[in-house]
Amino acid sequence: MRIEEVVNSSQIRAFLDLNPRLQKGNPFYIQPLDEHIEEVFNPSKNKAFKYGTAKRWIVKSESNEVVGRIAAFTTSKYINKGTNFKTGGVGFFDCINDFTVAQTLFDTAKQWLIEQGMEAMDGPINFGDRDKWWGLLVEGFEDEPVFGMPYNPPYYESFFEQYGFKNYYNQYWYRMNVDDPLAPKFQERFQKFASKPDYSARHVKMKDLSKYAQDFATVYNSAWAQHGEAKEITPEQVMKIFNSMKPIMDERMVWFAYYKEDPIAMFINIPDVNQYFKHFKGKLGLFEKLRLLWMKKTGYCKKLTGLAFGVVPKYQSLGIDSYLIQSCANFIQNKGWYNHYEMGWAGDWNPRMLNIYKNLGGTQNRRMVTYRFIFDENKHPFERHPVMEYSQTGK
Repeated sequence: MRIEEVVNSSQIRAFLDLNPRLQKGNPFYIQPLDEHIEEVFNPSKNKAFKYGTAKRWIVKSESNEVVGRIAAFTTSKYINKGTNFKTGGVGFFDCINDFTVAQTLFDTAKQWLIEQGMEAMDGPINFGDRDKWWGLLVEGFEDEPVFGMPYNPPYYESFFEQYGFKNYYNQYWYRMNVDDPLAPKFQERFQKFASKPDYSARHVKMKDLSKYAQDFATVYNSAWAQHGEAKEITPEQVMKIFNSMKPIMDERMVWFAYYKEDPIAMFINIPDVNQYFKHFKGKLGLFEKLRLLWMKKTGYCKKLTGLAFGVVPKYQSLGIDSYLIQSCANFIQNKGWYNHYEMGWAGDWNPRMLNIYKNLGGTQNRRMVTYRFIFDENKHPFERHPVMEYSQTGK
């Protein structure tokens, strides 16, 4: 058994091919697009390289078969509230059912992270934002993964824990039927704000995306600042995201709430593009793009997935979240556009978001885990992710 750093085209191909090979025959598995994985490791595509670096490796058996892969990352932007030591990350872990291979992969990543000055590693995580490739699936294997969600064999859980990783936090996924009526309090709060002329809620218009990019940045930077994770985004960055989403964006599913035209909340949803990508076997060439456009035009995708949700702290605890969600529901329900809604994950450290999912009538259908491995627990005792604190002010 030998480990190789991924540096050439054949090693890249081997890195990409291992995941679908291990999942062969699994009816629930959806192969990620090769280009989406490669963008993570491309400095010209991934802004995380401005603040850190990444390496990846494959393991080959004595017969030269690729039997494992892993990546490791460092970035100064990866800050968790309550953590006072440098933490790196590991991700894109795949391995045959052999712990000695997993141990080799973890040891390699750990040693490299130590050389980078790290004192712990979290995983499996992404080299970038938490909306993709984040966490280890431990419950909910009989569900197709939504776009950007890792999907792994069940035995990976024992590998992480046997090596010494500990549960840093759980990530809970919920889903519901689009046409299921919301709890009465949603309608009550909708009526409360709908009767006030200073408040409004509306979906975006594609022709005005630059205006909504500014609104997104305003809400995002305010709503997420309290995480203490230095999360900031510019309107220009949001516009790049919006432009990349244009081929699959449905303007009817992207909503903002306003107070006197000031953006105070957002509810961003997109069609689950994995419903398209599951037919493409990791490729997105001209034929696949044309097929995607045809499927979009014919309403093939009936599953929505949540992308972002946030309320400006000043307006939290007032019911704005219910007002915005009910506004969207009033517009889209019973139209036949979509059948199922997959909510984005919420950590066990974010009880307010979990309560919103439950109050919507969502059913928990998956649990994922973000693990932490501290290199010297005598120096830094393990603690789980602290529970998020909320602003209680409002107007």
